[in-house]
Order: sequence, then structure tokens, then C-alpha cells
Amino acid sequence: MADHEYEFESEFNSSYGAVTRRMMRMLSENSRVSISEMSKALGLSRITVRKRMGAMEKEFGIHYTIEFDESVLKLSSQHLIAVKFNSKPDLDAISRLLAKSYIPQLAVHMKGSYDMLIYAASTSRRDYAHWDKTMQILLSDYGVDWRPSEVVHKQLGFFPLRSELVGRTDAPEDYKRIMLMLHGNARMPFRHISKRLGMHFNTVAYNFNKLVESGYIKRFTITARVPKGVSLMSFFSKYRPKAGYEACSAAARKAFMSDDRDSLVSRYLICAPLIGSYDFFTLGAFDSFETAYKRDVMYHRHLFENQGVRLIYGDVESVLLGSLPIRSMDIAREYNKLTWEPSLS
Repeated sequence: MADHEYEFESEFNSSYGAVTRRMMRMLSENSRVSISEMSKALGLSRITVRKRMGAMEKEFGIHYTIEFDESVLKLSSQHLIAVKFNSKPDLDAISRLLAKSYIPQLAVHMKGSYDMLIYAASTSRRDYAHWDKTMQILLSDYGVDWRPSEVVHKQLGFFPLRSELVGRTDAPEDYKRIMLMLHGNARMPFRHISKRLGMHFNTVAYNFNKLVESGYIKRFTITARVPKGVSLMSFFSKYRPKAGYEACSAAARKAFMSDDRDSLVSRYLICAPLIGSYDFFTLGAFDSFETAYKRDVMYHRHLFENQGVRLIYGDVESVLLGSLPIRSMDIAREYNKLTWEPSLS
């Protein structure tokens, strides 16, 4: 499959006007951007920008939130888990079961090679190990095939964290209180935070600046509903690397960094190297399952066919817990240039 086949524009992106796409990008990259700044950048009146924001919030279910730096939060254990059931699961019961713990941050019902995707993060490796084993026991009636992989780092994207986890970190208490408020609404003004927390306005401003300087927050961003006409495809891949692997990885990075101009939704939302059951994970947005399968799964499989690649994939059906990182970012700029490849020297 030639590289030029990855140079295409998604129909769902091209179906929206430039202003809507640019506003989605601006809010994704800094959800605290002021109306005045957006007005100046877009060449529109403040009233028009405010009205458009309201319409977008309603249409796309935009939630203003935080992208945390998980290393600064000292999350010692982060895992992606592919789950396959031998018998039909009770998804509502599983959703309630997952919600009882602070560890699962995202649980998604999938259609394809596996039935469920879980992102789990913990402040304690021991807590994670206990939860992992407990979940396998509790789900054993469904004949569960539980395949966890530890996240090495995220070359692209983020997983929204649940407040239950943020509240358990060892960040200073005043920082946590402010972070939790902004996690619920990243555009919340200081005066509202001050009133709700019973904290002096100047104290809120001071702690806000200090927690940003301390690196707890990578950026203020958004999550959104999956727009109509969008298929979210994820895959896990496992390799038997040999000579030529670096060239394959370079070609894959080029594809992962390819995107539409000012996309409404980024083509790739997450790319992450793993250790464990699988070596790599992606979550991407495409026009349809067929497009995703051809340009994502088959492209990757073809690219790494000489590396003994084994790949499982799935289409997102519904979110059982947490929220998906639906947003628009400059992928070429954001993609982490750090590689995770075997040394052949």
C-alpha cells in the first residue's frame, strides 16, 4: 500500500465549515482560550463566537476538561486491556462493577476481534494488581480472555481521567480541589472557583499558577461525543521484530502524523507503545468501518507483514465508563518523536 493512499480527507471533516473546525481546534488546544482571543483570531464578533460556541457545545457534547501529566500525578501503573468474552456479557452489570473502583478510567464496548477496551490507571502497582485479578475472577462466568499491556508512554493523545483517581493522588490538597473543579469545567472563572471552594480569589489565582508551573496540567482541553458519520477504530498489535523494523516504524509514524487541515476530529486520537500482551495501540477516527479497516488495520498489517505482526482490532460501539478523547489537535506537532524500537547494534 503506497504512502499516497494515506493522503486523503475525511468526509466528516470536510462536511463542516472552516470556522467550526478552527474553533474545535482552538478549544482542543486550550479550552480556556478567551472569547476575545477567539474573536480576534477568527475575525468574528464576540457575540458571534459566543453563539457558535453554544451551538457547538450542544451539537458535539463538548466537555471542557484537563489533560493531566500522569507522571507528575505519580500514576505508577497504567494499562490497556483487551477483553474477549466467550458468552454474551451483561454490559450494564459490568459497567456498575467497573464504577466501584477508582482504577478503570475508560471502558468501551467494542465490535470486532475483542469485546471491550479498558484503560486502567492507579497510584499503586499493588492496587492495580489486586484489581486486575479481582476483575478476572468476577468476569469468569462470561469465559473472559483478559489481555493487559502496560503503557510505556503516549506518543500521541491522552486518556481522560476520572475524578475518583485525581482525588486519590498525593498532590497538595488545595491543588487537588482546584484541579477537580477545572476537571469538571476547565473554563470555570476564578471567581466561581473561589465561591464554590470558599477560598479567597487571590489564593485561587496563586494556587492555579503554582499547579500549572508544577506541571500537573499539560493543557486545558476538551472531550466530545463521537460526531455522526464517524467510526472509531482501535487496534492492538504484536510483533516479532527483526532487521527492517526501524524502516517500518518510520513509515507508520508518517501515516500516524497524517491528518486533514484543521480537522474537526483528529484522524488519530491515541498512539501508545506497550509492554505485555501487545506492543502497540492506536485509536483512530474514520468515515466508516470499511475505511478504517482498509486505511488503518490493513495498512498497518501490510507495513509490518515481514515483522511477524499479529493484530486485533475493534470498532467502538458504546462507552460504558469514562469518556473518549474526541478532539482536534495538530497531530504532526503533537506526535511524540520518541521511538520505542529494539536496538540492532
